Amino acid sequence: MKKTNTIFVSGNTAESDEFIPLIADGDDNFQVELPEGNIIPILPLRNIVLFPGIVLPVSIGRKKSLRLIKDVYKKEGFLGAIAQKEINVEEPEIKDLHTTGTIAQILRILEMPDGSTTVILQGKKRFNIKDIVESNPYWKAQVELIDDKKPVKNDHEFKPLIEAIKDLASKVIKKSGNIAPENAFAIKNIENNTFLVNFICSNFNINVKEKQELLQIDDLKLRSYKLLEVLTEEYQLLEIKTSIQSKAKKGIDQQQREYYLQQQMKTIQDELGGSAQEQEIKELRAKASKKKWSDNVKEIVNKEIDKLERLGQHSSDYSVQSNYVQTLIDLPWNEYSKDNFNLKRAQKVLDREHFGMEKVKERILEHLAVLKLKGNMKSPIICLYGPPGVGKTSLGKSIAESLGRKYVRVSLGGLNDEAEIRGHRRTYIGAMPGRIIDGIKKAGTSNPVFILDEIDKVGSDSFKGDPSSALLEVLDPEQNVAFHDNYIDIDYDLSNVMFVATANDLNTISRPLLDRMELIDISGYILEEKMEIAKKFLIPKQMENHGIAHLAKEIKFPNSTIEKIIDSYTRESGVRQLDKQIAKIMRKLAYKLALEEELPKEISPKDLKDLLGTEVYNRDIYQGNEYPGVVTGLAWTPVGGEILFIETSLRHSKTPKLTLTGNLGDVMKESATLALEYIHAHAQDFGIDEKVFEETSIHLHVPEGATPKDGPSAGITMATSIASALTGKKVKKGLAMTGEITLRGKVLPVGGIKEKILAAKRSGITEIILCKDNEKDIKEINELYIKGLTFHYVDTVKDVLKIALV
Repeated sequence: MKKTNTIFVSGNTAESDEFIPLIADGDDNFQVELPEGNIIPILPLRNIVLFPGIVLPVSIGRKKSLRLIKDVYKKEGFLGAIAQKEINVEEPEIKDLHTTGTIAQILRILEMPDGSTTVILQGKKRFNIKDIVESNPYWKAQVELIDDKKPVKNDHEFKPLIEAIKDLASKVIKKSGNIAPENAFAIKNIENNTFLVNFICSNFNINVKEKQELLQIDDLKLRSYKLLEVLTEEYQLLEIKTSIQSKAKKGIDQQQREYYLQQQMKTIQDELGGSAQEQEIKELRAKASKKKWSDNVKEIVNKEIDKLERLGQHSSDYSVQSNYVQTLIDLPWNEYSKDNFNLKRAQKVLDREHFGMEKVKERILEHLAVLKLKGNMKSPIICLYGPPGVGKTSLGKSIAESLGRKYVRVSLGGLNDEAEIRGHRRTYIGAMPGRIIDGIKKAGTSNPVFILDEIDKVGSDSFKGDPSSALLEVLDPEQNVAFHDNYIDIDYDLSNVMFVATANDLNTISRPLLDRMELIDISGYILEEKMEIAKKFLIPKQMENHGIAHLAKEIKFPNSTIEKIIDSYTRESGVRQLDKQIAKIMRKLAYKLALEEELPKEISPKDLKDLLGTEVYNRDIYQGNEYPGVVTGLAWTPVGGEILFIETSLRHSKTPKLTLTGNLGDVMKESATLALEYIHAHAQDFGIDEKVFEETSIHLHVPEGATPKDGPSAGITMATSIASALTGKKVKKGLAMTGEITLRGKVLPVGGIKEKILAAKRSGITEIILCKDNEKDIKEINELYIKGLTFHYVDTVKDVLKIALV
């Protein structure tokens, strides 16, 4: 009678993990009767290799596999279990499977509590696939059975080989923490050598690739030698791991547990013949030897590297010192990009990217010309100021490209910590260099074009210092030759950096900082300029962004359509809102294209209602001169020029007074009081009865009371409004004005002239009254901006009223 031992080893039954092998110790000559033609179903196994004599539970997840096992189980037949080459393939093809597998019999099918299905397979004999005969509903193949070639009975070498495998397997089980100890007992009691080899191949931590190689070896003796080789390698790895853990554990106490992994890494690298610290120091010295720094800086850096070398890798100061040295070496000391002195190319680059902006382009070309002739000069500090959306920030990229320099941008909006500019001292945890030095490091050269965006929005904090004061050293050509960053603690030369600051409102910039910069005004665009920008830049860009660039020649945007978008859907000095409206149109066109609807050949003005909705703005917002006391003024705001209306009404009253409404600031309130006093003092000159002032209350109002308003430029507008109401004379049609007044009636000049002119043109104004001293500002403006406007230059309020009142 045959002796049978059934051995169970605990494990996970998941398809992709270790499995629970069972072995019946007995005759390994399994009888397998295959169907006619040796054609059997093929079951792909993921991360599993089934050996003859081994019983494995396999979790079935694929629909094809589930159908296969149910069909085979009903017929009490056999299947071919074969391993996948790649475990990540969800639906394997025949090319994804090995050609050698094991004939298996289904012992039982189990429906698990979680709804999954597990099948218990017993391996019978090895086979090779000869040919694939079917692919649906699952793979079927013609196979050829393979018999193991066993050693001869008198082979004196085979028995010691099996004993060596048993001993080594027992040692591996003892060293390893994830092989069940019961396996050692099983190995000692398995008498059949074939089963023993197959059991160890199946149950030990051997990867799928090596298991498949073992299965494919026909000679049992050669398979045993290969198994001994694999076990030897596994045992050596376990010994090294144990040694590493033992050495690392010696230096660990309660406070050092967090460094456990670093200790292991150090031990591993010691075994390999070198520590990470030595390698890092070697790399730092190699990088330092290639730098172009001065003798002073070189000496400091070498001292810091020596200091880093003396520190232990697990010292709390090591990472701080390492980061500091790395920062010093990464900075581009005395490394400069070569300027491109081709002035014609620079002009083309600037014209290609930006329309207009003649002053800025002229200034850049002048700088490039001086560099070309002199070879070296301190870079200028330029401040581009103007309303949003006119291209100040994007101009920085064009400047960098035209000069052939690297481009760096730092946004200063909301910055309220001085350390963001000067850096943190290294004594602080998490210290880092300031944004200036960090930007230079990212650029990789010491002469980039450095954009300081939104410099007018720098904040201040009494606790964290004043960043705008820290910028004084950065933006002073006489001081930034030796800029001191608290982190690197070595003077750095910024004189070759071309700083370009951008701002919307100069009034919020400190006067010392403003004094250090060369101011260039970038005003808003007139209608004609916006149309050119839309045609040349915005429409092609948005077509590209929305995936319809190939339709650029098929869909036309007439000038009348672009003009309608500008007038009726935007109210701005720049083109940002115009860009958004054009993007909205492109989205609609892309949507129609995606639905395969026919696109229009031309976008006409009447199409805009469907594409953009109802008109947002009415171009003709000028309210005319139908009522005395209503005057159109011109105002400057950070987002461009605007027109505003000043209205005056009279009311009979026994207690005359001046009432001001419209959310006015102190300066405008003073201007209104000043205007009334002047008109009262010169009432006879204007034909106004003195009794009017004794019997009439005057109410002066500026519409849109939700918007705060302040500034001196409404002086003559208020005086004209009061005079118009008191005299009953209407104001001349199509007229607007701006200017400050004195108590003597003198008209003073004001700023923001170009923005105010653009606002007047947008609103249909044809005549503008200005102070005579503002005539020089008009002469500097391009004729395109003032086309169609008539200017009246005045000295006194009397001059204003002569022109304004009809």
